[in-house]
This record gives sequence, C-alpha cells and structure tokens, in this order.
Amino acid sequence: MLTNPNAVFILLGVFFVLVAMGVHIAYSVLLASIVTSIHVGLPAATVIQNLVKGINIYSLMAVPFFILAGEIMMQGGITDRLIRLSQALVGWIRGSLAQVNIVACLLFGAISGSSAAGTSAIGGMMIPRMKKDGYDADFAASVTMASSVECMLIPPSHNMVLFALAAGNVSVAKLFLGGIVPGVLLAAVLGLYSYYASCKRNYPKGDAFRMRLALACARESLPGLAAVLIVVGGVIGGFFTATEAAAVSVFYALFVGMFVYREIKFRDLYGIFAKALKTISIVLILTGSSACFSWLIAYLNVPAYVSRTMLSITANRVVILLLINLLLIFCGMIMDMAALILITTPILLPIVKDLNMDPIQFCQLLIINLGMGLITPPVGGTLFIGSAISGIGVEKLTRSMLPFYCIMSTALLLVTFVPELSLFLPNLLMGN
Repeated sequence: MLTNPNAVFILLGVFFVLVAMGVHIAYSVLLASIVTSIHVGLPAATVIQNLVKGINIYSLMAVPFFILAGEIMMQGGITDRLIRLSQALVGWIRGSLAQVNIVACLLFGAISGSSAAGTSAIGGMMIPRMKKDGYDADFAASVTMASSVECMLIPPSHNMVLFALAAGNVSVAKLFLGGIVPGVLLAAVLGLYSYYASCKRNYPKGDAFRMRLALACARESLPGLAAVLIVVGGVIGGFFTATEAAAVSVFYALFVGMFVYREIKFRDLYGIFAKALKTISIVLILTGSSACFSWLIAYLNVPAYVSRTMLSITANRVVILLLINLLLIFCGMIMDMAALILITTPILLPIVKDLNMDPIQFCQLLIINLGMGLITPPVGGTLFIGSAISGIGVEKLTRSMLPFYCIMSTALLLVTFVPELSLFLPNLLMGN
C-alpha cells in the first residue's frame, strides 16, 4: 500500500496542473515536490538538501562537458562532412537521399546525442535538398525525425549518463557499448522501409558507388569521428572516467574545429559557449528538481506499489514488458526526456530486474521509447522542430509518421525481447 495516497495525488496533481499551465517542467517538478513536502510535514530543508544532493555528483559533470563538446562539433563543420560521407556510402541505393539521411543521423549521434539537434542539423540540410530532388516533403521530414532517435543510442550519449545516475552502480562504458547495436538496428529497419517506400514512389537514386570517393570522404570525416573513439575507447580501456573523457572531448573538439577544419574562429566561441550553457543550465536544474521528486516518490513507497500493481494485473513477463513500453511511450509524448529518465528509472528498474532484465538492456529500451515520444504529439519536441523545418503542419506530419512508428516499434520489440542486442558488445569487450 501507499504510505500516503493523498500525498501521491497532490504530488502528481500539482505537477500535471503546472505543466498544463505552461510552467517549465523543471520548475513544475520542483514546485510539486515543495507543496507535497509541506503537506506531509517534512521540513523545507529536506527539498533543498535533495536538490543539492542531486547535482552534487562527480559523474554528473560529464553531462555539461558532453553537451559543450557536441555544440562545438556541430558548429565546427563536422555535419557537412558526415553528410558527404553518408552519400558516398549509401547514395547509390534507391531513395538515396533518404538513406543518406538515416546514415548521417547515425554518425551524427556520435557528436550530439540529441534527437532535437539531429533533426535541426541534418534536417536543416537534407529536408530542403530532398524536396528539391522530388521527394515528398512529409516523407523527407518523417525520415529525418525517425532517424534522429538513433542519435540518442550511439555513444557518447549524455542521456545514458543521466540513466547511470538514476539507476546507480551501472557502468557508463557498458551503457555506451550497449547502445551501438540497437542504434544500428534502428537505422537498418528505417533503411529497409525507406527503400521500399522509395521504390513504391519512384524516388531517385544517386550515382554509382565509388570506393575512391568513399575513402576520401572517410578521411575528411575521420578527425571529427575520432572524438568518439577517444571517448568510448578511453572509458572502456580504463584510461579515464566518463567525466574525464567528456572533458577531453571538449578540448579535442576545439582543436578539430579551430585548427583542423578551421571553421570555428575565436569570435565564435562566445556564441557556442552561451548556447551550450543554456542547455546545460536546463539539464542541471532538471536534474536537481528531479532528485527531489524521485526522493519523494521513494519516500511515499510508489515504486513498490507500482510493481505490486503490475504484478497483480498479470504475472506474464511479456505482458508486463509490453505494458512498460506503452507507459514509457505515453509519458514520452507529454514530458521531457531527461526528466522522465530521472523519474521513471527508480520506479521501473526494480520491476524489470525482477523480470531478469539487465539494466543496460532496460536503458536502451527506455531511450527508444522516450525517443519515439519526442516525435509523437501532443508535446513531442522533435516533431515540432521537424514541422518548423519542413513547413508542414503537425497533423499532416503525424499521419506521415504512422508507418515509421510501426517500423520503429519493430526495433523496440526486438530490443525488449532479445537481450543479446544490448548486451553482446558490453559482455564481449568488458565481460559479464
């Protein structure tokens, strides 16, 4: 039983009312926590202590560094080079620009780790180009948004660092490795559907594959992509922690952008740091307020109650996992991804552990679900970015996304019920 059902009702009720009123989710979470703490008679200092405790974590420093490194690399000319590399690799396939879009997002994930950034950077270049080459505008926008979910699975991903903080005692290096196969799987199923749709709609294909061009594009892109090898390889090899790796990636990104590609000038640094700081501040406020919220949820015995409720509905493992997927997609449709990772992980992780699911697999399941939520109405942030870039209304764009939702659900179900997809690389390279 819940220790205080009225307090749970107040906590969730105040939160959803504030969100509906347009209050930023970070402040909605914090205000709901304060009101609930007052209701149950907890001292106000408890909320502040948990807020400070939530951000006073050494490993959390990796998140600002990864965000800053991603912003530097986005402004440093790497995006153009990734698109040229993608076109050299898959431009010969029917529906070539759709395939380029998918592969470019896969590679871009190694830079940004963000669905919104992927849609903005890749979509800003590819959607107008696809429309010019005869692709339907809604298809161009849909394939971009669907592909942007790959960005959150390919390491290094700051969302996985947040999951590690919420889950506790989970290796960030294993989480990074665990996202590679699901990310490639998602790209593969999207590529297959795009090929089918391109044949059906008679979309064009590009020039024949040329090895010399592919090698030249790979060589040009290598300095940017090497950041991933430095970060992931360094963490896996034990040369530095995830936080240290993130700091190294910032200095490397600056070096590449300023002295190798020479597309970042000293005058550009203020704007890059300011934009990154805006994102970092939102994430840190959200992390602190979510720590208060999560502490209250545990204090009110919500995780145990949710677990018992699900198990009382059915003891069937498959049904429970399907219910968890549905719950996460629904939450992702109406809430911010970072907040959901921090709030839902303490609630759902004990349940999936009881079902013998490894936390690394659950992390990939969680990210795909919440990524799909970002491209689904009514609040999907990436969906609105795609709408703004393409100039297509959200309603029409949502209809165009329907087959992509189905295809992505196929990848989600495979990740949910085939543990090896998430665990093969971590176990191979780092042991059980």
